[in-house]
Amino acid sequence: MILVNTDYISGKELEMLGLVKGSTIQSKHIGSDISQSFKTLVGGELKSYNQMMNDARAIATKRMVAEAEALGADAVVNIRYSSAAIMQSAAEVIAYGTAVKFINK
Repeated sequence: MILVNTDYISGKELEMLGLVKGSTIQSKHIGSDISQSFKTLVGGELKSYNQMMNDARAIATKRMVAEAEALGADAVVNIRYSSAAIMQSAAEVIAYGTAVKFINK
């Protein structure tokens, strides 16, 4: 499966199959949340939350790819990511794009 954030793939003619997406909502456990709140007092990278968001993007991407594979897609083009706070210490990440099939393989 080819994943790109452009609306084309060089040398390929594409048949659009439709929108595909994947999402997840992630949160940290209370212990991690408390330790990260202390970090905000002195500044610096919140590594625990950074890892949470990286994991969330990976899960959302995997779910988007699964949806594209179910349509018989060869690739997903024009991929975008979005995130939003759902509640304190929880975030939703969504990955979406257009599933395509190659016309000239």
